[in-house]
Parts: sequence; C-alpha cells; structure tokens
Amino acid sequence: MNISKDHFGTTPEGHEAFLYSLKGDGIEVRITNYGGAVTSIVVPDRDGNPGDVVLGYETLAEYVKNPRYLGALIGRFANRIAEGKFTLNDVPYQLVQNNGPNHLHGGIRGFDKVVWQASEMVEDGKAILRLKYFSKDGEEYYPGNLEVDVAYTLSEDRELRIDYHAVSDKATILNLTNHSYFNLAGVGTIVNHELSLNANAFTPIGPKLIPSGEIRDVNETPMDFRSRTRIGARIDDAYEQLGFAGGYDHNFVLNDFTGRLRQAAAVFEPDSGRTLEVFTTQPGVQFYSGNFFDGTIKGKRGVVYEKRSGFCLETQHFPDSPNHPHFPTTVLEPGDVFSETTVFRFGVA
Repeated sequence: MNISKDHFGTTPEGHEAFLYSLKGDGIEVRITNYGGAVTSIVVPDRDGNPGDVVLGYETLAEYVKNPRYLGALIGRFANRIAEGKFTLNDVPYQLVQNNGPNHLHGGIRGFDKVVWQASEMVEDGKAILRLKYFSKDGEEYYPGNLEVDVAYTLSEDRELRIDYHAVSDKATILNLTNHSYFNLAGVGTIVNHELSLNANAFTPIGPKLIPSGEIRDVNETPMDFRSRTRIGARIDDAYEQLGFAGGYDHNFVLNDFTGRLRQAAAVFEPDSGRTLEVFTTQPGVQFYSGNFFDGTIKGKRGVVYEKRSGFCLETQHFPDSPNHPHFPTTVLEPGDVFSETTVFRFGVA
C-alpha cells in the first residue's frame, strides 16, 4: 500500500488543490482535496484488465463547476430539504433554494465546493487520506460552528472505507455522504448492471422530488431490488414514482438499522464480471440511476455522459428529515459526535 500527492491546480480564490493516489494490490483510488472528490477508481475485470469504474473529470477547473457533484463529499445536508426550510428548537431557518424550490446538497457552496485540509499516511497496511474542514456558524445559513473530519482508507482487500466524524458548538442538522457515480463496465450505460438492495421499503416522493413522509413497502413495485435485478428491467415502467424522477432517484430504507455496519447493496456487471458491495452504518441509501445526464457533460478521456451513464448509491439519512419527525433524526447537538461509516468493496465474479 502507498499514497502519493500531486499538484492538481489552483482555485479561482487562489487556493492550491492536490490529487492523492492511494494504491494497493489491484486497485488505485484518486481523490482530490477540492470537495473531497473521488476522481477515479481503477480495478481489474474478470480477465485482469484494469478499468476506471467511476465518472469524473480531468481537471480542477471542471470540478470547480461540477454540475452533477461527481465524486464529491456532500454537506452540510445531503439530498433535498423542502423549500429550504426547517425548524430547530423552535427557531425557523431558511436555507438557499438551489434546486427549484428546494435546498440541495448543502447549497450554493456546499462541502463539494471547498478546499479541505489534507494529511496522508500509510499505517497498518492501509493507505489513509484524512480531510478536515471547519464550517463557520451561518455558512449557507446553517447554525453552529462545525468541525468535520473525513477519512478515506484503502485496504488490501480492495475496500475503500469512508469514516465521517463531526462536532458542532450549537444544535444543527447534518447529513453527510459521498456522491460517486459508478459504472462497473467503465463505458456505456448502467442499465444492464444487476443490483440488490437490503431494503424492504422506500420513501416515496412527489413531483418536486421531496418525500411525502410515507414509508412504502417495495413489494410488487419496480422499487423491489431485494433480489438481484437488472437496473434497466423496470426503469421505464408506468409507475408514478419512476415518472417523477425519470427513473430511480429515491431513498431506500435499509433493513436492520441499529447504527452498526451492515450490507446495504451489491452490484454485478455481467460483461466485465466486476462487483461492488456497499456497507454502511446509515439508515438509508439514495439509489440514483443518472437520469439527468443529457450528453452536455464531458468527462475523463473525452467521454460524453449520456443519460444513465452512471449510478449512485449515496448512503445517508433520509431526505427532508428535519421536516419529518418520524424519520431517523439528523439533529446534531453540541457535545455529541456525528459518526458514520461507509465501505465500498470491489471484486470480480
């Protein structure tokens, strides 16, 4: 295991950004401290041929724009908050409405748009990149001075582990995730990938993609991925939920939520044989099938990202949680520690 560091560019504000390469047996992961974005993950197929399995860009300038949050760390609040409004301890807050009427992924300048303080090490056979960011009270209109610590750890068994920790000096809301888009074939669309989700239920959305508050059983719906199913098998079915999002863009309620690490999802790509398993301590995962790619974004190696070029499995608390008291809480009180973990394990079958 080893880790190296290269200059990646300078932001418009004059801050230097770096690109870190974490290497192990049969896997290389590259991450920039600009937005904490995972820029590439190279793993072999069943014949031993290496391939990059995440969407991304070649340059820092493209990550500064990054209209689809490719690979980025998301905060303070991943996903949507209805009309950007919530009330905490009887105090109403109004956040930026940057996604139609809603607040999305932390606002105009979320954690995906900042330069994180980085340190790297190799310890106990693992390559570790630690990123820290101090979010000031009132940043993007969120309350509390928030100290965030995210550790990316690459281990010998082709696992990329993300540990999130945060503390605040004032009651606030917090929902952190990583927004990597995967394509285990490396090219083309993801409709032939086979997905299983450890979820008996999901949170239905309305036409503005905000949860209604209902927790609905997946049984006998196109949302049922309890057994391995081709992503494209039912994606265009005449089902209202798919119509709202143009495909899948839904939070799935993961089974067995106790705060411990357990499997959330598994993906198999039949042509390459590559596999991805996702483990998390979080209560939910947003499965997004890349519906809003439209051929206007050009990524690495000049590849144009057409509709459904990649999928996301964003481990998280539920969207709009501050406005649904029966959802798992996203409130972080002063003196408490936010602590969540997600693991991406790569292999072949």
